[in-house]
Amino acid sequence: MPEPITMGELNGRDEAGFVAAIGHAFEHSPWIAAATWPARPFADLAALHAALCATVGASGQERQLALIRAHPDLAGRMARAGQLGADSTQEQLAAGLDALSPDEAAQFDAFNTTYRTRFGFPFVICAREHKKAAILAAFPARLANTREQEIAVALDEIAKIAWLRLQDAVTE
Repeated sequence: MPEPITMGELNGRDEAGFVAAIGHAFEHSPWIAAATWPARPFADLAALHAALCATVGASGQERQLALIRAHPDLAGRMARAGQLGADSTQEQLAAGLDALSPDEAAQFDAFNTTYRTRFGFPFVICAREHKKAAILAAFPARLANTREQEIAVALDEIAKIAWLRLQDAVTE
């Protein structure tokens, strides 16, 4: 990961530089930073995060679903093959998802498949705020949600992920 930059430096960047600095905050979706760039300057990190989340909120359901679908399965095939981006890799490591027993790996695979089949997108949770047992426990509860509820929950979790990634990328 690049060295953090200050809010002043971020506010002074052109669109390409702005996107390069924070475009990773939303998984494989630099369009969010690009669409938010014209709203500069941001008073602080909270204002930046709010503006980015407002961009997501105003983007319409198809773009929101694309954002959710940009996330990898937790402890999934891509993670086991070492094919995740740097942020996702670190977040899954922090949750202990790199150290699963065979039984836990099978549980993740089954839950990921069931969840994707039910909702049409991957299960998203802020892994940095949870450990593997808590994540496994969240699957059954969230599988009881409606699709609309789960879209809202996934977007809330994505906002948490983005907040933590922004804190890593920008100093005040």
